[in-house]
Amino acid sequence: MKRFLFLLAILLVAGAAGGWVWAQRTWVAPGPLAAPAQLVIPRGANGPAIGALLAEAGVIADARLFTAAAWITRGQGPLRAAEFAFPPTASLEQVLEILRRARPVQRRVTIPEGLTIRQIQPLLERAEGLTGDTPPFAEAALLPETYTYQWGDTRAALVARADAAMDTALAEAWAARAQNLPLASAREALVLASIVERETARPEERARVAGVFINRLRRGMPLQSDPTVAYAAAAGPLDRPISRADLDRDHPFNTYRIRGLPPGPIAAPGVASLRAVTRPEVHEFLYFVADGTGGHAFARTLEEHNQNVARWRALTR
Repeated sequence: MKRFLFLLAILLVAGAAGGWVWAQRTWVAPGPLAAPAQLVIPRGANGPAIGALLAEAGVIADARLFTAAAWITRGQGPLRAAEFAFPPTASLEQVLEILRRARPVQRRVTIPEGLTIRQIQPLLERAEGLTGDTPPFAEAALLPETYTYQWGDTRAALVARADAAMDTALAEAWAARAQNLPLASAREALVLASIVERETARPEERARVAGVFINRLRRGMPLQSDPTVAYAAAAGPLDRPISRADLDRDHPFNTYRIRGLPPGPIAAPGVASLRAVTRPEVHEFLYFVADGTGGHAFARTLEEHNQNVARWRALTR
């Protein structure tokens, strides 16, 4: 190996007959990689180890040549440990440039709106490339969002970022809230936003649904939200229809039995739901029920609501 390095250096520096031309061609010649590839360079790997990894993955043709080129061009910077993306036919020059200066691969994990702790934890556990245990976190502590990370980042660091993102989003929504809301704190807004998030998946309905609950809170009416009943029964979405026993259950999260807000959130609300409850639609609706199209029918009176319920039941028979 030392003899190889020495001879290649002589060829590059001295430009021996044909040597310079050969070196230049080798430096920029297309490599053997047939399709885009991603490769993790582990911490502590030296030039020969990196060359072996690249050759095994088919990124380069000759590990010895790579090691020699890396040594000769060492003044251009160290080879970094990270996950890198290599394009097809990447030349030796391109490979070394990627290892020294390219942005590492940005992986992504998405926390969808409306999930509970029990649903978010396994999602983070399955995120490839994250390391370490998932630390404990409270219900609705993490903001639903797509988070980027690099191979080797910790789950604890990602949870901390998502926690800080929720704090920021909630503070911004609360600061921009409408006047005279029947909500005493940002925490209460978070609780109500979690209910709105579970009640409707339609963006155009969130502020209207929030307005219904605001109206009911102002009148001292029970919220009567089915998702809170499901949470009381299973700490999350039920895998069965809500039963009469569920509705009658004496539980602090059962908003058919309690008045006002439950003691905590029932899921992680997104930014849109936080904004909906802090700036709800102003209207006189007190009731809503599914309308059979994925949305809801809203009513001002119990009589109107009962008619909407009858239509819904006719559709589901």
